[in-house]
Amino acid sequence: MTKKRKEKNTVNKAKHSKLMNRKKNKLKKEKELRAQRLKAIVKKVNEQNNHGD
Repeated sequence: MTKKRKEKNTVNKAKHSKLMNRKKNKLKKEKELRAQRLKAIVKKVNEQNNHGD
């Protein structure tokens, strides 16, 4: 006969998944923002170099 066990704690798993998804989304958003800033800086520098010639 099998032993009876407690139910699995799915509340903690759901909370953990929620927090991890939030962290992943935050990192993705920061990465995109950094890339946009870098593109803007490169564009600005290129324009200055073109006008300086």
